[in-house]
Amino acid sequence: MAELVEISDPDDPRLRDYRDLRDVQLRKDLEAEHGLFLAEGEKVVRRAVESGYDARSFLMAPRWLDGLADVLERSAAPCFVLSEDLAEQVTGFHVHRGALASLERRPLAPVEDVLAGARSVLVLEDIVDHTNVGAILRSGAALGFDAALLAPRCADPLYRRAIKVSMGAVFTLPWTRLPEWYDALPTLSARGFTTVALTLADDAVPVEEAVAGLDRVALVLGSEGHGLSERWQDSADRRAIIPMHEGIDSLNVAAASAVACYVTARR
Repeated sequence: MAELVEISDPDDPRLRDYRDLRDVQLRKDLEAEHGLFLAEGEKVVRRAVESGYDARSFLMAPRWLDGLADVLERSAAPCFVLSEDLAEQVTGFHVHRGALASLERRPLAPVEDVLAGARSVLVLEDIVDHTNVGAILRSGAALGFDAALLAPRCADPLYRRAIKVSMGAVFTLPWTRLPEWYDALPTLSARGFTTVALTLADDAVPVEEAVAGLDRVALVLGSEGHGLSERWQDSADRRAIIPMHEGIDSLNVAAASAVACYVTARR
């Protein structure tokens, strides 16, 4: 059972995993150095632990202890208990969901393991916003996709905001990073997937048409600003578009992913 440790000093060194959560670069450096990530909120903390991630520690306001009592019962990690005001001093923001956990990262799985048995896969190129990455993985998990592959420069799915937006989908949808970028799509085609790139290219067809009748599909999404690179557009097997009205040419990539995942799941 987790040991409950009451904390009254915001500078307590045992709280180092939880400091300065608004400083993205500092957090990226710290989490990479120590091989950790943070989960926020009762549901997300629970899903992380139930997915097999090992907790380093928990940080909770007293009123959240009962709601996560069964999780704490099964863990040997310490639980630091402190007021919500003190938690805000440590983290740099109001922890309105009352519970945080620091957990150990796992080694990334090989691409072939993530793709084993998969029929519908998301492929993300250079999507750098953590919120968008979390939302895309949530859509994929909710709409029956089997896996996700991230290009090397994509944002970290285990960053706190990505996890929060995904509602823990990052723990249940198998994902990994592609080891290289240039030939990623031809490699997927060689594995038996039809790669379908969402793009505004002149020869793009409606996504319903692009995915119709396909067995194994890799749905390819590009960066928030410029969309897919020319290399990935050119090397995709098919190019697809979500038809728009009222003079709007496209949706935010997270919204587009939800529409495209829904259509692809019904192919």
